Amino acid sequence: MLDLQPVLKFFRMNKTDNKNTYISKGVDIISAAGQESIEKYRKKKKYMPSAEEYLEGILSGNRTILGKAITLVESSLPSHSEIALEIISQCVKYAGNSLRVGITGVPGVGKSTFIEALGMDLVMKQHKLAVLAVDPSSVITGGSILGDKTRMEKLSAEEKTFIRPSPSAGSPGGVARKTRETIILCEAAGYDTIFVETVGVGQSETAVHSMVDFFLLLMLAGAGDELQGIKRGIMEMADAVAITKCDGVNINNAERAKKDYENALHMFPAKESGWFPKVLTCSSRDNNGIVDVWETICEYRDMALLNGYFLQKRKEQARFWMYETINQSLESSFYNDRRIQKLLGNYEKKVINGEIAPTAPAKALLEKYFTRHWLKYRYRR
Repeated sequence: MLDLQPVLKFFRMNKTDNKNTYISKGVDIISAAGQESIEKYRKKKKYMPSAEEYLEGILSGNRTILGKAITLVESSLPSHSEIALEIISQCVKYAGNSLRVGITGVPGVGKSTFIEALGMDLVMKQHKLAVLAVDPSSVITGGSILGDKTRMEKLSAEEKTFIRPSPSAGSPGGVARKTRETIILCEAAGYDTIFVETVGVGQSETAVHSMVDFFLLLMLAGAGDELQGIKRGIMEMADAVAITKCDGVNINNAERAKKDYENALHMFPAKESGWFPKVLTCSSRDNNGIVDVWETICEYRDMALLNGYFLQKRKEQARFWMYETINQSLESSFYNDRRIQKLLGNYEKKVINGEIAPTAPAKALLEKYFTRHWLKYRYRR
C-alpha cells in the first residue's frame, strides 16, 4: 500500500498560492513516496537466488546459504527440485574431501552427548565439523521431534560447526532421504568431517552404512537380551563399538560388556576392508575415552586408504545411490500420478475384500502407468 504520509506532510508545510508549483512539487513527492514503497515491497518479497549464487555462498562457507540449499534439497516441490539438482551437480566437483562417520545406537545411549564431546575435541584441533542429526519424524506433522541442535548447545555455538537436524520422514534406518545430497553440499562448503547420526530404533541401518566411510555403534552396558536381535544386524556392519557411560559405578559393567562384545565380534565373518572391529569404552560426562574413539576412526581411514578399500567403497556407494535415486524417483512418480491415485483406491478395496489377488491390480496399474508415460514420451518426440 502506498504510504501517503510524506505527501500530507508536504501539503501542511508548503502552503502557497502558486497552484502550478504546489501541484508540481506534490507530484514529485508522490513519485518519491511511491518509489520508496516499491523498494520496501521488493525487499519484503521473497527472493530466490540462482544456482550460481547458492554455489558461491556454499563455497565461501556461508552457513545460512548452506542451510537454505539443504532446505531446497529436502523440498518436494518440483521448482525446488530443479534448482537443487543444479546446485548438487555443481557442488560434486568440490566434494569428497571429508571423513564421513555414521553414528548409531539405541535411544538413551547418549548419541548427542557423545557427538558434542567428540565434536568439541575436533573443533579444538581445527577441524570443520558438520553434524547431520536425523530425528524421528512426527507422525502428525512430519517434522523433527527431538531437536538435536538444542541438545548440543556448546557445539552449535562453535563457528566451525554446522548442525542440521532433519526429519527422518519414515525412511529406512532413520536416515533422511536427502542425506546423501546434504553430505555433498557440506563437503563443498569445506567441512572435513561429517557425522551422520541416525535414529537407532532397531530399523535396518543399511542406508547410513551405504553413505559413510566408518560406521560407529554406541552401546550401553547391561542392555539386556531383549536387544540382541537389534544388535546383531547392526554389529555386523559396525567398524567399531563404543560402550558409553563408562563412569562412576558403571565402570565395571562397561568393562565386562567390552569383553562380551569382543567375543561376539570374533564370531562374525572377516570384513572386506581387512579391518577387525574394535570395542572401546568411553564417558562423555567425564570426557574419558573420547580421543581413543577418534584415533580408532583415523587408524581405520589410514589403513583403508593404504590398501585402496577407501576409494573402492566410495565408488560402490556412488553407484548404489545412482540406482537408489532411480528407484525412489520411479516410486514417487508412480504414486503421484493422478490416474493411478484414482484407480488405486478401488483396487485396494477389492484386494481387502478378497475379490482379486494382490498381484493382479499391481500388474494392471504398472502397465497403465508405463504405457501412459511411454505414449507421452513418443508424443513429445
